[in-house]
Amino acid sequence: MARVTVRRNYRFIDKNPVIDVMRTAVQDEGLMERLQVVADLAGLTIGTIRGWFDGDVRDPRHSSVMTTLIGLGYENKWAKARKLDVEKELEFARAWLKRERAKAVRAAPKKRRKKRAA
Repeated sequence: MARVTVRRNYRFIDKNPVIDVMRTAVQDEGLMERLQVVADLAGLTIGTIRGWFDGDVRDPRHSSVMTTLIGLGYENKWAKARKLDVEKELEFARAWLKRERAKAVRAAPKKRRKKRAA
């Protein structure tokens, strides 16, 4: 059974939203019908590209995402979205982690005791 990791600040249900960003970039460049060209530009296999868009890949490697988007002419830019209150954020993060651990304990299967031989 696959393990699902839940993160407080970055959640997705089915696939990482960056796959949609890449799909949009490929569509904007008119290359959805020419995925081999995308793979060649990125230095990846066609199977990797198809796995993102049509396969069961949920969370692609960052290096693969970046090489694909850079190959299509995009660049990565980070911008500060809000002022950080470290103490408040730590309090919130610790409370969230405590709740998630409690959920995991409740969801864990109960262990059966072995009967002793008489």
